[in-house]
Amino acid sequence: MTTLSVNLNKIAVLRNARGGDEPNLRKAAETCIAAGCGGITVHPRPDRRHVTAEDVALLAELTRDRVEFNIEGNPFAPARPGYPGFVELVRQARPTQTTLVPDSDGQITSDHGFDLVRDVARLAPLVAELDAIGCRVSLFVDAGTTSGLQRARTIGVARVELYTGPYAHAFARGDASAELAHCASTAMHAAEAGLAVNAGHDLDQHNLGAFRRAIPQLAEVSIGHALISEALYEGLAPTVRRYLSILA
Repeated sequence: MTTLSVNLNKIAVLRNARGGDEPNLRKAAETCIAAGCGGITVHPRPDRRHVTAEDVALLAELTRDRVEFNIEGNPFAPARPGYPGFVELVRQARPTQTTLVPDSDGQITSDHGFDLVRDVARLAPLVAELDAIGCRVSLFVDAGTTSGLQRARTIGVARVELYTGPYAHAFARGDASAELAHCASTAMHAAEAGLAVNAGHDLDQHNLGAFRRAIPQLAEVSIGHALISEALYEGLAPTVRRYLSILA
């Protein structure tokens, strides 16, 4: 069974647009957990434009011993006012998983993965530090990546997350076969290297089924923007259950 991890960033975006505490992040997480999701994901950014360090602490406590907690982010992001730095944030929250993403501070959203051939040596000490904290480490990679996967496993990486934006865009155009083949190829090479496979970005109720069928070894999907958007019309709990039905 593929785990559904619900990304709550967009709940925090809506809250921050008005200030105060509505919509309530705790209530949103509780609703998703009660509906059956297997994980909660957040991507706190240094500029605090959605999920904050305080939110991370709240969700770490709420999810503990209930569902997996996944913190995404740039592992090289240093500390600044209101943001303790990625590694320190992980040390404080001790999530189940950290997903390392090569984002710059100003990016609206993640749009590319690590180049494993170029970046593994730079990532190695950070992966070791996160592993020592007790977190499973996943690296965000582009579909079509085949080189460097074995080296990533050697330094302690446990999973890769496929960046599925190009697949979703191709699916919307009506011709996703080439992008789906890239995803499947990377998943196969990752499995051969001993890495589990996650996926995320622009997955929705329309394109998820075909993706899941093409990658039977899929361990986890992290879905936020589409799920929260659909929930505006259909309700949060029913939308989570629809995704779980697709994955089943």
